[in-house]
Amino acid sequence: MKIAVLSGKGGTGKTLVSTNLSNVLSKKYITQLLDCDVEEPNSHIFFDVKYDTEKTVEMLLPVVDNTACIRCGECAKACQFGAISSFKSGTIVFESLCHGCGLCAMVCPVNAISEKPKSMGKIKYGKIKDNFYFGMGLLNIGEPSGVKVIRELKSGMKKNAEITILDSPPGASCPVVETLRKMDYAILVTESTPFGLHDLKVALRVVEDMKIPCGVVINRYDSFFKEMEEYLQFKHIPVLMKIPFDREIAIHYSKGELFTEFMPKYKKEFEFMFEKIKEAIK
Repeated sequence: MKIAVLSGKGGTGKTLVSTNLSNVLSKKYITQLLDCDVEEPNSHIFFDVKYDTEKTVEMLLPVVDNTACIRCGECAKACQFGAISSFKSGTIVFESLCHGCGLCAMVCPVNAISEKPKSMGKIKYGKIKDNFYFGMGLLNIGEPSGVKVIRELKSGMKKNAEITILDSPPGASCPVVETLRKMDYAILVTESTPFGLHDLKVALRVVEDMKIPCGVVINRYDSFFKEMEEYLQFKHIPVLMKIPFDREIAIHYSKGELFTEFMPKYKKEFEFMFEKIKEAIK
């Protein structure tokens, strides 16, 4: 079972849910937590991870031999990202726009384009405790997209893991879509505010387009903000859990602690939430 935890905006409690849920489930199942927020991973803060594998993630960038280039412009026409342009003086590659797809080299009629590897970031895997595994990606500073790093991270998912939890990047852009690919279920984390509702709708459209069953966790729950539950009721989307605006939870989180270890009643609530998810997948 593969579950992605996402939100339409940052700071809603996505990591709070994914770390505590995976920790609770690891007591009964072989569990793996992957931090796909490769621009700023922070799930590892809550665990003592013993890393055993580290791998550099590379992409292939085009290199143009302008002594062989005939300035036909076929490479520029084929590139949908605008990463290569052909002029009378030669052909130029804009590396920051390149996605490393290799199409320009394929369409070049005179084989004037070769490829060179470029480091984009790294991925790391390790073990937290028996039955509980961890992985994270880290994008190099200045890289425009973390899709390649997320794809590589997901390719290393343990085959024997009964449950894999993916802590998604915030928002609803390409890295989120890559995280959601081949997921069995999506947990959308939001908060009881107009901003939370607005960005939830954006993330929800992505999940619906990808036809992934989903439910919502309302963090920092405020019963006075009725619009959130009215919208979810209208859309027939289940509320999996309501986490109150509790100072004790915030204190544990600020210390890098899992609040379910100190507040046992929430451990039961996460277990109950998982039962709801199993029923939805069935």
